[in-house]
Amino acid sequence: MIEKIEIIHLDLRYEKFRLKSKEIERALFASILENDIQEPLKGIDLEDGTKILLDGFKRYRCAKKLNIGTVPYRSFGSDEPLGLIKLIRASIARPLTILEQAKMIDELQKTHGMLHSDIAELLQKSKAWVSMRAGIIQEMSEYVAKRLFSGDLPVYSYMYTLRKFIRMNSVSKTDIDTFVKSVAGKGLSIRDIDLLAGGFFKGSDDLRKQIKAGNITWGLNQLKNSPCKATRCTDKEQQMLTNLESAQRYMQKITCGARDERLESATFRVQANLLVQGIIDIMDSFSLAVRHLYDRCE
Repeated sequence: MIEKIEIIHLDLRYEKFRLKSKEIERALFASILENDIQEPLKGIDLEDGTKILLDGFKRYRCAKKLNIGTVPYRSFGSDEPLGLIKLIRASIARPLTILEQAKMIDELQKTHGMLHSDIAELLQKSKAWVSMRAGIIQEMSEYVAKRLFSGDLPVYSYMYTLRKFIRMNSVSKTDIDTFVKSVAGKGLSIRDIDLLAGGFFKGSDDLRKQIKAGNITWGLNQLKNSPCKATRCTDKEQQMLTNLESAQRYMQKITCGARDERLESATFRVQANLLVQGIIDIMDSFSLAVRHLYDRCE
């Protein structure tokens, strides 16, 4: 059941478990300004009356900025661990990143004492699925987690660039923290971060010192102009990297924008239906090709 509650009564202890995105939040702000909050915030109602927010932090922050005092709210019940389980289960069909899932699973284990097998059974997932996500948080330092969840570092860069260096015996968590301090919050592209990481962890001492000192532009120029084959791509390879980066960016935009209630005109629906059908027709082939490329490049 959806109810209206005063925003000041919400407990925000789980806000740090959710990734921030300035771009998505700006779009949501504009939508709420025009159409109010369409989707209810979700949380847990403890027996003492505390309402713990689990889902809707972007809507909450937008409401605060717009001085909206009451918001639509739906309760997951009064059991905190079960509320987290319900949110993770719902996220399998809706956007909730693997890092957010991992953070919540870590909380279920450490705070609520749940075992991998218990979580897997409630989520109707394998123990390996749960174990993999638990491992992501365990290998991450608090500093890196803070920069990731604040939106200062692309999740993709951590998952597919930095994690491979974490598994190297010669690279410590302190090294990872130092690199993240150098590149986080600077608006760098995923490709630039990948290039800098290769130079920082496998390049010369001089290059590492320059990156540590914040000379990012100099470091990128050195890496891009290096004659070393490890940092040089052919025109065909460079074009593929550009296409991959564009695909990731637009997939994120479509994932967020597809739920916008303002997309309702008959003209839009007719044209969107044709375009979406074309995307669906090639989706399986696209997924197969991307997975094959990932396996080749891993």
